[in-house]
Order: sequence, then structure tokens, then C-alpha cells
Amino acid sequence: MTVIYTSPIFGPIHSRRLGVSLGINLLPGDGKCCSFDCIYCECGFNSDFVPKQKLPTREQVREALEAQLKKMQAEGPAPDVLTFAGNGEPTLNPHFPEIIDDTIALRNQYFPDAKVSVLTNATQIVRKPVFDALCKVDNNICKLDTISADYINAVDRPNGKYDVDAIIAKLKEFGNRCIIQTMFMKGEYEGKSTSNVSENFVAPWLDAVREIKPREVMIYTIDRETPAQGLEKAIHEELDAIGERVRDLGIACKVAY
Repeated sequence: MTVIYTSPIFGPIHSRRLGVSLGINLLPGDGKCCSFDCIYCECGFNSDFVPKQKLPTREQVREALEAQLKKMQAEGPAPDVLTFAGNGEPTLNPHFPEIIDDTIALRNQYFPDAKVSVLTNATQIVRKPVFDALCKVDNNICKLDTISADYINAVDRPNGKYDVDAIIAKLKEFGNRCIIQTMFMKGEYEGKSTSNVSENFVAPWLDAVREIKPREVMIYTIDRETPAQGLEKAIHEELDAIGERVRDLGIACKVAY
């Protein structure tokens, strides 16, 4: 079932990786807006959910977030994390940097122990305001599914120019202020393999992780219905083996099945 979030604020939900998560959607509430068009995205293909509504404003996000935080303060549960996710890539909102500042201030006021997280495909980190804003959050979680340009074009499907080497170079500037997230899976799409668990994918990816030196790596596999048919979950043993190789680099790694 495709997931489209109708409000700037959704949840709280229980995240496999983050705990009790209050979601923040900076994209329109009636469709998807993303600089990738991943074949495994729970929000569906971009072309199937073209939004007609406008982006939520900074004020709308701040007011909705404060109202929900007040409710959770009165009724529970306390959030572990405030997570920017939703209907596509959150950093596409032109007011993303200001909204990050508002969110940190509200977090400090209502739930100072909660973390602020951003799930991003990292396409916009070459823009200084976005990069600087991501440096302010607790969990700056950046996608890097592979370093293969062919795989990225077939599976992540960027809208516009995407230079993986330039993205890796910028990720290195974050250093231990970022977390790398990677989707591992198997199967096929349009007659081509979508597996990135083989050594010819894993070894170069590990080299990139070593160069980036992130604080942590999160690896996961398909958990919900995907718009593309023929995709398969990576198995526990494959994910565990990759996770151990990340830890052998001296980098913390969480594995979600």
C-alpha cells in the first residue's frame, strides 16, 4: 500500500531504526516530490502521485509541530526523535534551513531529550544552506545505496544531474556529523538485476564508507510494499555479514531486517 502523508506532522510511529518518531513532512500533502524516483519507495513512483497542493510554509510547519508537541507533552508518548521524512526529499523545501532552526528550538522547549533527525537522499548537500542546516541536527542520515552510477540510474533514478563522486566528496566534509543509510536488496526490475549484496557492489561501497568516516552506518532492506514488482529482501545473513564488515572499519553499524 502506497504511503502519502497528508499533514506536515504525522505519527508518532515506531521506527525500526529510530524508536518513537514524530514525522515532519515538508512536501505537499497530496503527492510526492523527490529528486530521486526509487523503485523501492513506499510513497510510490513520482509520476503516479504528482501533487497539486503547495509546499507547506515555514509557519504552517512550526504551528503544526508545536501543537502536536504540546499534545504529546500532555498525553504522551514522549518522542525519541523528530524525523524529517514524508512525501519525498525534505531538503527540497526552500525553507528547510529555517524550519530546522524552528524545530530545534521547539524540541529544546518541549522535549529536550529528543533527537532531531533528517532522512535525506543527499542530492541537495552540495547547496551550502542545506549542508549547514544538516550540520545542526542530531542525526543527519544520508542515503548512499551504492557507488555504481549504473545502479543508481536504474534503482534510485535521479531527476537531473547526480554525480556520486561529488556527493561522496561532500559527505566526507560531514565526517562524524553524518550517518550513512543504505538499502540492500535483491530481485530484478525491467529484466535487470537489482541486487547490490554481491562483492562487486559491497567492496567499493565499503571503501567509500571508509573514506567518509561517518559516525554510524544504517543498513536495511525492503520492509513495505514497493511500486516496482520483482524486488526481494536481502536475507538476515547477508545484512549481518555486511554489518560486521562495517564494524571492522571501526564504524558503528545498525542492521534492520
